[in-house]
Amino acid sequence: MKAIEITEFGAPEVLKLGERPMPEPKTGEVLIKVAASGVNRPDVMQRRGGYAPPPGASDLPGLEVAGVIVGSDIDPKRNPFGLAVGDRVCALLAGGGYAEYACAPLEQCLPVPKGLSDIEAASLPETFFTVWSNVFERAHLGRGENGAEETLLIQGGSSGIGVTAIQIAKALGHRVFVTAGTDEKCRACEQLGAERAINYKTEDFVDVVKSLTNDRGVDVILDMVAGDYLPRELKALADGGRVVIIAMLGGMKAEINLNDVLRRRLVITGSTLRPRSVGFKGKIAAELKARVWPEIEAGRIKPVIHQVFPASQAAKAHAMMEGGAHIGKLVLDWSQVA
Repeated sequence: MKAIEITEFGAPEVLKLGERPMPEPKTGEVLIKVAASGVNRPDVMQRRGGYAPPPGASDLPGLEVAGVIVGSDIDPKRNPFGLAVGDRVCALLAGGGYAEYACAPLEQCLPVPKGLSDIEAASLPETFFTVWSNVFERAHLGRGENGAEETLLIQGGSSGIGVTAIQIAKALGHRVFVTAGTDEKCRACEQLGAERAINYKTEDFVDVVKSLTNDRGVDVILDMVAGDYLPRELKALADGGRVVIIAMLGGMKAEINLNDVLRRRLVITGSTLRPRSVGFKGKIAAELKARVWPEIEAGRIKPVIHQVFPASQAAKAHAMMEGGAHIGKLVLDWSQVA
């Protein structure tokens, strides 16, 4: 099969189209003929040499795909969605998605939502699993001490994670605020359902969210920045609020006032999804199928795709992601392999 390989750690140009043996499904896995692969920031980190695959995972980049199940003995005990050979699916992977064929645990495969193309479906798994597991399971949006009316602030609202979090939280009845780096990105976030998008280059997000919440603050912050954002985020939280860190684009160290954490019952947490167990990811898949897939099929949540690249142009997709001008997801199309 053809695959995009990381020939050495470095700039986007190290991604090259090559040949690999077909992967062989392990127990509990299915083989997928890949139609499209999503591009995500962890792929960029892996290409640079800063994010190694978990033990046993493919060394090829790619954490999400859409396509057709073409092989494996499907165990009914591990098949919560009744999938069969020939079904269209989108799947979360631990690696190996930049290829014509990929293996995925059956529990991490979801049926493609009705009405979506393979390109659209390939943009879903990584961000939807990440948002659900962090915002709703780890940070308990809507189930904290402030109840169902809790609010969410997303740092980086125009990213793939951001556009997903906006739409899910809005569809489930929450007020959503975001930060973004340009007025164009701010407008795009508001069109997706954010009540207010804050241009972090010209406005102070702490002052803005305080003014929008009668000086109370927000209940949950989804943080992809960390670093010196963290002490400011604690100021922006309501009493009993939670900040969940999923990336550290602003640095790995922060100085905070622990007295505020104690006095105001604040929670600082975080997680990475890739090394978690199949069982954990399977539970998230079940939650998405029950709570979010109906919203997608009803048109209340839509894939946001900035650009589709022929799979052989993965390097161009990575360069665009590093440039930061995109709004939403970037996707590789395996029907276009030069």
